[in-house]
Amino acid sequence: MKIAFDALPLISDRITGIGWCEAGQTTAIARMYPENEYSYNFFSRKNDEIKLERLRPFSAEGIKPEISHFSGYIYRFASNFLPVPYSAFFGRSDLTHFFNYIVPPCVKGKSVVTVHDMVYKAFPETVRARTKYMLDTGLKRSMKRADLIVTDSEFSKSEILKYFPQHENKLRVVPCGVDGRKFHPAQNPERIPEVKKSLGIEGEYFLYLGTIEPRKNLERLIGGYAQFVAHYGNDAPKLVLAGGKGWLYDSIFAKAQQMKLEDRIIFTKYVPSEDMNELMCGATAFVFPSIYEGFGMPPLEAMASGVPVLVSGAASLPEVTADCAVIIDPYSEESISDGLERLTTDSELRERLSREGIERAKSFSWEKSAEKLYEIYRELI
Repeated sequence: MKIAFDALPLISDRITGIGWCEAGQTTAIARMYPENEYSYNFFSRKNDEIKLERLRPFSAEGIKPEISHFSGYIYRFASNFLPVPYSAFFGRSDLTHFFNYIVPPCVKGKSVVTVHDMVYKAFPETVRARTKYMLDTGLKRSMKRADLIVTDSEFSKSEILKYFPQHENKLRVVPCGVDGRKFHPAQNPERIPEVKKSLGIEGEYFLYLGTIEPRKNLERLIGGYAQFVAHYGNDAPKLVLAGGKGWLYDSIFAKAQQMKLEDRIIFTKYVPSEDMNELMCGATAFVFPSIYEGFGMPPLEAMASGVPVLVSGAASLPEVTADCAVIIDPYSEESISDGLERLTTDSELRERLSREGIERAKSFSWEKSAEKLYEIYRELI
């Protein structure tokens, strides 16, 4: 087969969860099924070399870049209103997979689209206005164009069917995975102090790693942490909020100031991929109280690293972590505070969650994810 992957999520300067999902699945498929011809398709009006360099770690698995020298932004905007054929920019493939919700018009061959969640419907106030507009105007057509639709969890499947029940027969669940070569218990513990120093972290800490944006429920996390500090005292671990800024993040920073916790809450810069494992392994616990996730890879990566995890009991997160995490009510700062205290004071709990989390994470490999996805490709062709 000739299989093309839309590389848009992989060529931005900061890869988000959608990009890491594509990277994990596509590289595993290319490695496991080398008999096919693979390409990464992307638009590029300028700076080709920068984008090719960003793709290089993934294209090393034998996936060839295919560039169309046209503005991707203009194409995406125009094709949202006019049937500008995708086939005018990229050659025919037996199958093209779009990992970021939207299938453009007139794709030659079969098409698969990944719809990760329905957050723009369930919590529209947490979604960037431009993103919401594009999904409001384009997703219905996109799902109709796709031959099959992939989503990351049973929860997301139920959410999609809530809003688009007509596509039930086209919908398939392919869970994400975790890279065990990248996320594992610390093999070079001497690097942990180096990474902490580079990010301005001293002492023990709770870690959140992800985009700094409203959907991640960070204001309530800060409120719950403030209650925990007031009860536990000055020996409380610090709270590290690591990751790139999303949108509407000002209120999150303001919450830390309002709680007078500027000296205890550390906002780091975007964390390089090569430092993530050490940053996780150095944490007392990983905290992820998000109110809505289609899958939630960061808690799974923390579990694979042997780090105790706290997650909200919302959306797909309990489906991913099962009983290998402390589950809290994401709408209750008291519940968050209680969870932080349990993880701080109960060493047996931390040891159990670390041990069971490692085993749980083994059931979510990118190889298993790729195998399921490849079955879907074969179903179409």
